[in-house]
Amino acid sequence: MKMTIKTGLTAIALLLCVNLSAQEKPVTFGVKGGLNLSNMTQDLKGDAKVGFNLGVTMDYALQNNFYLLTGLSYSLEGTKEDDVKLNLSYLKLPIHFGYKLPVDNNTKIVFHAGPYLAYALDGKYKSGGVSVDAFNDDIEEASGYKLKRFDMGLGLGIDAEFGQLCVGLNCDLGLTNLIDVKDEVEDIFGTASPKGKNTNAALTIGYKF
Repeated sequence: MKMTIKTGLTAIALLLCVNLSAQEKPVTFGVKGGLNLSNMTQDLKGDAKVGFNLGVTMDYALQNNFYLLTGLSYSLEGTKEDDVKLNLSYLKLPIHFGYKLPVDNNTKIVFHAGPYLAYALDGKYKSGGVSVDAFNDDIEEASGYKLKRFDMGLGLGIDAEFGQLCVGLNCDLGLTNLIDVKDEVEDIFGTASPKGKNTNAALTIGYKF
């Protein structure tokens, strides 16, 4: 009986230790960076453009391997057509819900999806040595439209965590029409109500502290 009680107490102690250990870090911070392959849809669509992203991450543990995954990143996106490039620099905030599937003691596969919010810090049309602000009122006066700074959309991704190292593949699909029309633009776009939204795929590598 003594051995049974001792064994039971030991098992309870071990379970408590595991539970406390799991609760020691409900929030995990990290850093990540990588490459973007971006483009735009419909009337702003051109050729895919290579950029980069760099930011910080936060994983908040919910329960049963479910997490709230967020952070803040700087992302260089846009599109290009012939010798004209549209460079857009965004500050992005994803709000994803994810599930971490344990593969072994040191590896997890993370499936996640959710909305994102973004604000363009800078945006320029570039051709040769000429650079024009895509958000400035001057371009609106000259062409009849400018671009909107705010963007929002949906994102999804799959990551692999190897201990503290993380590799991920993510895709963002914009839901906001970025073309802000002031005057007639049919000569430019062929329609009075042009549309253009962001698309971006990102390959990242990160480290969780």
